[in-house]
Amino acid sequence: MEDLITSILTITIRAGTSLLYATLGEIYTERSGILNLGVEGTMMVGAATAFAVAYHSGNIWLGLGAAVLVGGLMALIHAFLTVSLRADQVVSGLAVTLFGTGLASFMGQRLGPGGTTMVGLQGPSFQRIPLPVLSDLPIVGPSIFTQDVLTYFLYLLVPFLWFYLYKTRSGLHLRAVGENPQAADVMGINVAATRYAYTIFGGVLMGLAGAHLSLGYLKGWADNITGGRGWIAIALVIFAMWDPIRAVIGAVLFGGINALQFRMQAAGTTIPASFLNMTPYFFTILVLVMITWWEAVRKRVGAPAALGIPYVREEKR
Repeated sequence: MEDLITSILTITIRAGTSLLYATLGEIYTERSGILNLGVEGTMMVGAATAFAVAYHSGNIWLGLGAAVLVGGLMALIHAFLTVSLRADQVVSGLAVTLFGTGLASFMGQRLGPGGTTMVGLQGPSFQRIPLPVLSDLPIVGPSIFTQDVLTYFLYLLVPFLWFYLYKTRSGLHLRAVGENPQAADVMGINVAATRYAYTIFGGVLMGLAGAHLSLGYLKGWADNITGGRGWIAIALVIFAMWDPIRAVIGAVLFGGINALQFRMQAAGTTIPASFLNMTPYFFTILVLVMITWWEAVRKRVGAPAALGIPYVREEKR
């Protein structure tokens, strides 16, 4: 029984890592007032780039750096369209996703040896590293404290992002821009620069999410490698109420259900595999609907007031 719990918890954390990176990136982007629906495309390009660079260079850190760079560039495109050109944020985000998925598919077909597909290739990847002493603890040791470096980084990143958002002046400026950009502008905060900075930062985390998929979790490349995780991340932003700590709960929920369906398939259940593959997304939507209907929580849940609204300094409202 202990082995079963340990196995499920291990897969839960591994499956939730990439989702949590993407969710955190979207939280910070939306906190600045920019809605980015390009999460799926950004993760796809990040995954393809990370694997291709790591495979050809033999260096996973170069692959990780390339994914971070590409994620930032994809977000920069979205920021330029929505902040500078004031394009519709929904349309721009969908365009980024379509562009990203198409580009990632093309890269996957062309970046293997001699221009062949990358599917099925084995390259360098992030290995699980047991932490001294902590990894010897029962259940939590082999699962929580025997993970790869990107998962360990999240253990530090989540509390830091929460502290930054709620306990620092810069975090206050970020929330002010997302809630009332006019007032923030009057107080001397550069609204455009703030939105650019946090949109790009969000893209960097989305690129990291993709890199973890291809270098840490799945350790390879396949078309549609994200499996809709980008869209789930957008939904989990609402589930988390735009809070980094609550995002962990959503990521664990998705990862846990994902782990259970894998274990059920391995056990030879008679339930169709397609139904089991659907369950993580079904339960995520179910929880999202329940939170929307729960009146006590609903009164406290609210997107940043200026989310999705372009800001024009000279415009009076």
